[in-house]
Amino acid sequence: MTEPMPCPCGSGNPYADCCEPLISGAQAAASPEALMRSRYTAFATHQVAYLEQTLHPTQRSDYDAPGTAKWAGDSSWEGLKILNVSGDPETDSSGKVEFRAHYRRKGERIEHHELAEFRKTNGVWYFYDGKMVTPGQVRRDAPKVGRNDPCPCGSGKKYKKCCGQA
Repeated sequence: MTEPMPCPCGSGNPYADCCEPLISGAQAAASPEALMRSRYTAFATHQVAYLEQTLHPTQRSDYDAPGTAKWAGDSSWEGLKILNVSGDPETDSSGKVEFRAHYRRKGERIEHHELAEFRKTNGVWYFYDGKMVTPGQVRRDAPKVGRNDPCPCGSGKKYKKCCGQA
């Protein structure tokens, strides 16, 4: 007896019990997280028609199916990590999912970190929009060292003549 294929979304469940019913249309996504997982799986399994179907109807005018198919097909999908989910799928009509998707393209490992917005219309969850998450602004804990200040390494030299040399 063979082991069932694990779902690419990383849930730990078999594909047949996890994302396949959503992608096949047999079942609707019960939450933004479930829809996010199924959309990742659709990328990983190159089922781009599902990506368009689960895109909010108001957002479909500029959807590029051939470009999406090429990008998904040229990529090797390595994993999805859900970082945060907000909104109650039972009572709210919108929700957000922050995630990191890892894939390889042309040999380069890429991390896609996004905050995705989902909206429920007529009882159906759709992907509405996504924004890339970028590293936050770096803040100094220590005061800035000037060129003529004593070097913080303790050498007794000016910073420009010690650790500040280029």
